[in-house]
Amino acid sequence: MKLILSFCALFAAPVAADPIVVFAAASLKGPLDQIAGDIVVSYGGSGALARQIKQGAPADVVLLANDAWMQDLIDAKAVTDVADFASNSLVVIGPADAPDVALDDLPNALGNGKLAMGFTQAVPAGIYGRAALENLDLWVAVAPNVVELDNVRAALTLVARGEAAFGITYATDALITDAVRIVARLDPADHPPIRYRGGLVSDDPDAAVFWDTLRGQAGQAAFSTAGFIAP
Repeated sequence: MKLILSFCALFAAPVAADPIVVFAAASLKGPLDQIAGDIVVSYGGSGALARQIKQGAPADVVLLANDAWMQDLIDAKAVTDVADFASNSLVVIGPADAPDVALDDLPNALGNGKLAMGFTQAVPAGIYGRAALENLDLWVAVAPNVVELDNVRAALTLVARGEAAFGITYATDALITDAVRIVARLDPADHPPIRYRGGLVSDDPDAAVFWDTLRGQAGQAAFSTAGFIAP
């Protein structure tokens, strides 16, 4: 009888709920780490995250830095309650001791050095960066020196380590380390609008609470402190 009662007690004990899982663009790491608490956040390039969700990855919320990838998930009926929650600006970064660079002189300033960017066909910062360079008639000149990486934070790291002469990142990325500085700013008119869009992947009520919090006063204050622009 004691064995039976112990067995029943085991299954009557409360089971801890699984933590919410958020798939988020790498550039969101700073403010999200402040907001997330016990929530599990998986950071990466927006294109890769979108593909994983379409393949059934177990996320509850997705936060991307590109409207096209989010639209892809909407078309696949993989997300609900989609909304913009932040924006950003695009900059050229160099080492901490690098001087300012005129954009039209970027190829000369680059010389034989490397220009670190996110994948220009998959990572939003890379997509936006290439569009800006093409509109400025600079892409053909710098393309042989471009190193494409799977997320914008990897581009930041390459410049911070001195392994690339320059990088194209979001302005918010340049604020997280003293190892780099902004040497030029790209005009928003030269690339598609930077839209951070999110949505629910699961119907977990806790996921909906987190998504509401992110768009609420506390969440928006965290993004603003990190240098993000309101949507």
